[in-house]
Amino acid sequence: MEKLLNVEGMTCASCAQSVEKAIKKLPGVTESNVNLATEKVKVVYDEGVVSVQDIQEAVEDAGYKALTDTVTKTFVVEGMTCASCVQSVEKATRKLPGVIQSNVNLATEKMAIQYDPASLSVGEIKAAVVDAGYEIQEDAATQESADEDKEKKEQHIKEMWRRFWLSAVFTVPLLLISMGHMFGMPLPSIIDPEVNHTNFALIQLLLTIPVMILGGKFFTVGFRTLFKGHPNMDSLVALGTSAAFVYSLAVTALMFASNDHNADNLYYESAAVILTLITLGKYFEALSKGKTSEAIKKLMGMAPKTAMVVRGRQEQEISVDEVVVGDILVVKPGERMPVDGIVIEGKTAVDESMLTGESLPSEKGPGDTIVSASINKNGAIRYKATKVGKDTTLAQIIKLVEDAQGSKAPIAKLADIISGYFVPIVIVLALLSGAAWYLGGQTGVFALTIAISVLVIACPCALGLATPTAIMVGTGKGAEYGVLIKSGEALETTHKVETIVFDKTGTITEGKLKVTDIVGANNEIASDELLALAAAAEKGSEHPIGEAIVKAAAEKGLALGQAAGFQAVPGYGIEVEVDGRTVAIGNRKLMDKKGIRFGDALEAADRLAGEGKSLMFVAIDEQPAGVIAVADTIKPSSVAAVKKLQAMGIEVAMLTGDNKLTAEAIAKQVGITRVLSEVLPEDKANEVKKLQAGGRKIAMVGDGINDAPALAQADVGIAIGTGTDVAMESADIILMRSDLMDVLTAVELSKSTIKNIRQNLFWAFAYNVMGIPVAMGILFLFGGPLLNPMIAGAAMSFSSVSVLINALRLKGFKPAAA
Repeated sequence: MEKLLNVEGMTCASCAQSVEKAIKKLPGVTESNVNLATEKVKVVYDEGVVSVQDIQEAVEDAGYKALTDTVTKTFVVEGMTCASCVQSVEKATRKLPGVIQSNVNLATEKMAIQYDPASLSVGEIKAAVVDAGYEIQEDAATQESADEDKEKKEQHIKEMWRRFWLSAVFTVPLLLISMGHMFGMPLPSIIDPEVNHTNFALIQLLLTIPVMILGGKFFTVGFRTLFKGHPNMDSLVALGTSAAFVYSLAVTALMFASNDHNADNLYYESAAVILTLITLGKYFEALSKGKTSEAIKKLMGMAPKTAMVVRGRQEQEISVDEVVVGDILVVKPGERMPVDGIVIEGKTAVDESMLTGESLPSEKGPGDTIVSASINKNGAIRYKATKVGKDTTLAQIIKLVEDAQGSKAPIAKLADIISGYFVPIVIVLALLSGAAWYLGGQTGVFALTIAISVLVIACPCALGLATPTAIMVGTGKGAEYGVLIKSGEALETTHKVETIVFDKTGTITEGKLKVTDIVGANNEIASDELLALAAAAEKGSEHPIGEAIVKAAAEKGLALGQAAGFQAVPGYGIEVEVDGRTVAIGNRKLMDKKGIRFGDALEAADRLAGEGKSLMFVAIDEQPAGVIAVADTIKPSSVAAVKKLQAMGIEVAMLTGDNKLTAEAIAKQVGITRVLSEVLPEDKANEVKKLQAGGRKIAMVGDGINDAPALAQADVGIAIGTGTDVAMESADIILMRSDLMDVLTAVELSKSTIKNIRQNLFWAFAYNVMGIPVAMGILFLFGGPLLNPMIAGAAMSFSSVSVLINALRLKGFKPAAA
C-alpha cells in the first residue's frame, strides 16, 4: 500500500531525516521518502502489519504532525437519547481506519466526521453506527433537507406526545387502582384486593402491558446498547422498569398458584408511571431542542427558491439552484436577492439586517455589491451573479453557524469523560446498594425499590445536553446580530480575553481618506472656492489625497473649473492652470522651494499635523491660499467600543504600520494608551506573540490580508466582515458589519454563554451527586424518607428539561447599545 501524507512542522533537511527515520522504524514499512519543498511524505507499507494511524503516531512522537487528505461529512444520527449514546457513536466511529475526528452533537442529533476517503467509505461509517445500535443518514445542507429535517422533528414531537397521552390513558387508572385503596378510595369488589386479589393483580397487568409496548423503544435501544457494552440512559430505564415488571409478574403468578395475598408487593404502577413520566420529559426535551436550532432555520428560510434571470432578451423565472455565475438577475421592490452579485443597472436601498444586524438600509447603485437573501426595498435593479450555490454569503454563514453549533467547547470535555463512565458505574451502584440493603436485613421488595430508584434517577441526559444546547443558542444568537462565531472553542476562549489588539486602518478608522479641515491663508478666498480650485487641479489624480479632495468637492456639489498644463513635481506636488490661474498643491517643501510663506496659517498647520493629519498646501498665482488637511477618519463606533471594553477590564491596544505621530494621534482620539506603531505587515504576528509571552489571552481585530497571520496567531482572531476572504478564513470570529461595538457583543455573548454552560453543568452534576445517594437510601438510613422510583423518574425527566430551559434563556441576550 502506498500513501502520501502531509507533514507539518518541518523546517530543514534534518527535520525530513527525522520524519523518514521515525517511519522506517515501523514494522511493515518498506519505503519512506520526505519531500521538504512540498512538505509531503510518501510511505509504502503493508496495511496488514501497520496502519496509517501508527504512521501518524510515529511522526507525532518525532515532534511533527502527519495529516491525510481528508474530507468532512455530516450525518444525522437517530435514536440517541443521552450523553452515553454520544459516547457510543463517537467510540464506534473513531476506531474506524482513516478517521481523524468524530464529534457527535446530542442537541442537533448530528455527527461531524473527518476521515480519509482512501481508507474509509461512507457505507463503512454508516455500518459502524448501525452496529452500535443507531440509525444514520447523510446530511444534505439544502433548503429541502432543512424542510425535511423540520418536518421530521415536528413528527417526532407529535409521536412523543401521542406516546405520552396514550400511556397516560392506561397509567392514570392503573395508579388509582394500585394505590387508591391505600388512601381510602373505594374499589369495586371485583378488583378489591381484600375480596379478589387475583383480579386486582390481573387488571394492573393488563393496564401495564400497553404502556410497556408504547415505551418499547426504551427496551430495544436500552438492551441492545447494554449487550454491546455501551449502556446508555435507555439501558437504565429498561433495567429499572423491566425489574419492576418482571418482579410484579412473578408475584402475580405466585398469587394465582398459592392464593397468597401479595397485593402490596406489586410494582406494575412504578414501571408504567416511570415510562409515562420519562416519555413526558422526552416530549418537553424535543420541544426545547427544536427551539435551539431556530437560528439555522431562520437563515435557511431567508433564501428565495426562485430567481428572475435574463436569458437572451427574455426575463424568465428559474430555480435559484439553476443560476450560474455571470447571469443577469432582475429584482423588484420587496423581493429578496437570490445570489451574491454586482449591480449593473438601477438604484435602490437594500435591507441587509437579517445578515449583518445593521438596521438601516444600504444604498446600492451600479458597481455596488449585493448579498444573497437581503431585501430590495424601493427600486428595481439588475445585477450580475458573482457567487451562487454554496459560495453565496448566506450559504457560507449557514455553514459557519452549523459548524459552530456542531463543535465542542473545551469545557464540554469534562462532561464527555464523566458520561462515558457514568452509566456502567450507576448499574454497579444500583446492584450493590440493592444487595447491601437485602443483606442488611431488608426485604427483596425494599432492595428492588432501591435498585430501581438508583437506575432511574441517575440518567445522564442533563449532562449530555448542558453544553451543546447553550453553544447552539449562543452561536445562533450571535448570527442574529451579525457576529459569526466559528467554533465552540472560540466562543469559550473569548470570555477569557484580557487584551484586544485593534489594527488601525479599516478597523478603528474607515480606511478611506477624507478632507477634515480647510484653513485659509488669504482672507480674499473662501474655503469652498479653495476646495473647488484644488479639486479641479487634482481631478484625474490617482493619488489617495488627491482623490479625497475631489470627492469632498463632489459631496459639496461644487462646480470645478477647466484644468490645463498639468505639471508634476516629483516628491513635492503638482502645478496646474485652472481657468487661467496657476494653482500649486503639495507639501511644505514645495512652498519653501517656491519661496511662498504661509505666515499665521503655519500655526494651524502644525496643530493639524500634530493630530496625525496629512497636509496639502495650496498656492494660487504664487500667493499663499490655504491648507487642506486630509485624514483617515475614525469610525463613529470606535470611541464607544474602546471605552466600554476598558470598562469591562479589558486592555485595548492599537497596531499599525503608520508613523508614531499619526498612530498616537488616532489612539488619543479613541482613548487607547498602548500603541504599537511602525510595525511592518510581516511583523504583526510577532507583536501579538510578544504580548502572549506575558501570559495574557490576546484577541486580534483586523480586516486586511496583512492581518491574517496576526489573526491566526492570536488566541482569538476577529475579522471585520467587510475585509478580505483571507482575513476571514484566518479568524475565529467574523463581524458582518464594520462596527467595533460588535467586538463588545462577541465578548458579552461569550461571557453569557459560558456562564450558562457552567450553570447547566453545575445543576446536571449536582442533581446526580445529590440524587444517587438519596436513591440509594442514605436518608432512610438516618430515619428519613425512601425515594419512590416514580418520583425518581419524574425528577430525571425534568432535570433535562430544566437544563434546556436554562439554555433557552440565552435567546433573550441583547448586545450593549452603542
